[in-house]
Amino acid sequence: MPELPEVETTRLGILPLVGETVADVVIRNGSLRWPIPQSLPEMLAHQRLNALTRRAKYILAHFDTGVLLLHLGMSGRLSLLAQNEAPQKHDHFDIIFKNGQVLRLRDPRRFGAVLWAGTDPAKHMLLSKLGPEPLDDVFTGQYLYQHLRTRSVAIKTAIMDSHLVVGVGNIYASESLFRARIHPEASAKTLSLTACDRLADEIKSTLREALAAGGSSLRDFFGADGKPGYFQQEYFVYARTNQPCKVCAQSIKSIRLGQRSTFFCEHCQKR
Repeated sequence: MPELPEVETTRLGILPLVGETVADVVIRNGSLRWPIPQSLPEMLAHQRLNALTRRAKYILAHFDTGVLLLHLGMSGRLSLLAQNEAPQKHDHFDIIFKNGQVLRLRDPRRFGAVLWAGTDPAKHMLLSKLGPEPLDDVFTGQYLYQHLRTRSVAIKTAIMDSHLVVGVGNIYASESLFRARIHPEASAKTLSLTACDRLADEIKSTLREALAAGGSSLRDFFGADGKPGYFQQEYFVYARTNQPCKVCAQSIKSIRLGQRSTFFCEHCQKR
């Protein structure tokens, strides 16, 4: 699943559309995780795209009359294409702009979303209860410490909870915990303030490095220009089961935690 760095990379890749006006909207298959509103072609016709922002793993397209909410799901991809680019099998949704460019959603597994969020997207059901952005100043070790003190769940499960902090998915949770030298199964409430400071810092630095690398391309993710990210070359633990740790040379282990594959080094991340 595309995580925060991949979604932000996608947003940056489609920024050239800001200021352009919609000519048409094409819905080929509206049966995504939630049905695409069939009224979108009429709603967006002749509307100007004023801004593209991101909240968690959602891209918000701000038009004159409201905001369109876009989510890539498990395998979705937004591409910026020329109008004469023929659609392929899993190309479900197009916004065609008057300058001849097309914003196209490809989603083989159809877990993505194209939804109308109205004029106040912060109140939308998918956004209203989200935690802070991990790169914002409000997300600190003190914030983590205060919100983890009563939580007995594993720390990896906790930091992947979007009510606590958004955008820290499976890849970057594993990588951040390794960098912070915290075992993924450690009970969240046992972390000291010092450990929380370290973890918050490593979440921020890991995400910033992934952003600079254009995200991670493992299976389905490519940027809006079709180019892959390359942060996967920098992984310490993720998807490196039985490979030597880059710090201590012991074998990387993997377990299932919260129904997700979890990777760590037993030597560097003692419980």
